Amino acid sequence: MTKAAFTIALALFIAAASAHAQTAAPAAAAPRAVAVLQGLDKTTARVTTFEAPVGRSVRFGTLVITARACNKQPPEEAPNTTAFLQIDDTRSTGSSASAERVFSGWMFAESPSLSALEHAVYDVTLLDCKTTAGSSSK
Repeated sequence: MTKAAFTIALALFIAAASAHAQTAAPAAAAPRAVAVLQGLDKTTARVTTFEAPVGRSVRFGTLVITARACNKQPPEEAPNTTAFLQIDDTRSTGSSASAERVFSGWMFAESPSLSALEHAVYDVTLLDCKTTAGSSSK
């Protein structure tokens, strides 16, 4: 191999390596404004789908659910929808009402059993994250 041919081959190799190194990094999960949740009342076997806007509390039975964050991967990435939820159980005892934190953490739509609410009467799971209330899951 001549010196000129070696120089051309080396230049092509460096150009190919440089182009490979400049490929785009995977897109980060996009924050969403609304968590879509599914609740199960174990006493009546009634399943309810409801929306929890981020930063606002919603009620499901005696539970008060507050979504603090909701993230969803872009469609070209592997599915990974997560939400940080705080769930309080409000019980009335006589003339006073008390609230007890029964869950605080991340829920995963693709693996609901990984981080689940453990409650005697209710199950709550994350289904999706949306941009606005009432919209499709975009």
